[in-house]
Amino acid sequence: MAKTKPKTDEEGATEEVAAEGGGKKKLIMIGGGVMLLALLGGGGWFMMKKPSAEQLAAAEAAKNIKKPISFIEMKDMMIGITASAQQERQPIIKVKVVLEVADAKVSDEIKPLLPRVEDAFQVFMRELRPSDLEGSAGMYRLKEELLRRVNVTVFPAKIDAVLFKELLVQ
Repeated sequence: MAKTKPKTDEEGATEEVAAEGGGKKKLIMIGGGVMLLALLGGGGWFMMKKPSAEQLAAAEAAKNIKKPISFIEMKDMMIGITASAQQERQPIIKVKVVLEVADAKVSDEIKPLLPRVEDAFQVFMRELRPSDLEGSAGMYRLKEELLRRVNVTVFPAKIDAVLFKELLVQ
C-alpha cells in the first residue's frame, strides 16, 4: 500500500484558492456570453429596423436631383494609321470626338488639358490598323481605350464617356 502524506494547512489553502479562481473564470465566461448575446441582438435590431418615412423621402429627393451633364467637343482629327503589308498607301482616320462629363464644374478643369488629350489620342491611334476598327467590337474597343487614356490624362477629374460624332477610315 502506498503511503499518503497528510495535507498541511498550506496545501489546503492552495486548493481553496484554486477553487475560488475557477469560480471567477466561470463568472467571467458567463458575463462574456451575456455581453456577446446583447451585442448580437442590438446589431440585429439595427440591421432589421426599417427607415422612417422622412429618411425615405430624403433619399428619394436625392435620387431625383439631376446634375447637369456637360459635353466637351474636341477638334476634328485626321490621323494616318499603320498600313498593312498589302496596302500601297497609308490609311487615314477622320475622327470627331465629344467627351461627356457628369458635372459642369469638372468640364472647366478639363478644357485647359485638351491639347494633352489630343496628343494621347493621336499617339495611340497612329499605331492602329484598319483591321483593329472592323465591326462594332472594334469601335467599342477603341472607345474604351480612348476613355482610359483620357482619364489618365485629366486625373483627378473624370470623364464618363467618349462619344464619336464621326469616324471615317479611308
